[in-house]
Amino acid sequence: MTSPVSTIGPDSTYADLCARTDGAPAGSSWGVFDDPDRGTANFAGPEQVRAAAELVRRGAVFALDHPLGAFDPPMARSRTAPKHTIVSAHAESRDDLLDGFYLQASSHLDGLRHRRVSGHGFYDGTPDGQVTENAPALGIQAWSQNPIVGRGLLLDLEGLFADRGTPLDHVRGPAVQAADLDAALDRQNTRIQDGDLILVHTGWAHWYLTATDDQRNEVRAGRRSTGFAQSRELARWLWDNKIALFGTDTFAVEVLPVVPGSPFAESAPEDAGMMHQELIGKLGVPLGELWNLTALVEDSRRTGTWDALVTVKPLNFVGGVGSPCNATAIR
Repeated sequence: MTSPVSTIGPDSTYADLCARTDGAPAGSSWGVFDDPDRGTANFAGPEQVRAAAELVRRGAVFALDHPLGAFDPPMARSRTAPKHTIVSAHAESRDDLLDGFYLQASSHLDGLRHRRVSGHGFYDGTPDGQVTENAPALGIQAWSQNPIVGRGLLLDLEGLFADRGTPLDHVRGPAVQAADLDAALDRQNTRIQDGDLILVHTGWAHWYLTATDDQRNEVRAGRRSTGFAQSRELARWLWDNKIALFGTDTFAVEVLPVVPGSPFAESAPEDAGMMHQELIGKLGVPLGELWNLTALVEDSRRTGTWDALVTVKPLNFVGGVGSPCNATAIR
């Protein structure tokens, strides 16, 4: 990979990134990390792992993923549940075969191959010719061979909006704001640390899995989903707080349909102004979608503990665009 020469570094602010004139896209962290295939997961290093290990006190373990076939019918119509076939070499053995296995159909990570920067290329200036099947550049295996581990901090937006007297209405699919993350921190009396893995609970995934057929059909037909408003404020929040991973229980992290007046309407016309290119293609943030945060938030509300040791080890799939998240929280 070839990255532009730059004075930008890991301690640069998002404002610094937006003011780049060195040939890299404005608002990008291209050239910042020694190991660009990890993106902002680089913020969770050995120091963060050691500190996070001290959070394990009770031995309580929480799986953060839903079953592979949970979202059936899916919000993304092409991402159907896999078909499972058990095969046998003889009467005493069994093996598995999966057909139609869409790796982003259930709880998953979007890797750094998931979105190019329109008019520029893949993260860190990686040439298109290197982003192919079985080639390692920006592949999801980077986070499997060196898993993302650190302090996971759960932010309960569902609880925040309920306390405000404006519960999140997932049929309507409201937009939440980056400022709501700070409000959740204040409500929980918690603070961010460098290298945190942020987990955002809105209740959307649980709602979708327990909704009526009519409710699911309504949001699927309108491709309508609760999520973060498209804004530079979220990108700034993630970068300036040195967030290693941003996982949510929502369909796309960001709200759908895109908010009117999205600041990315011109720079990301292929996605109607979505901000995936800002977060993935420019900043290199591992994005988690459809995560299972229900049991974890119930425990947090009961105990008042909002952080945990979190491990994320996706499939060791060389060249993969995404993967089931295979994430675990331990307290």
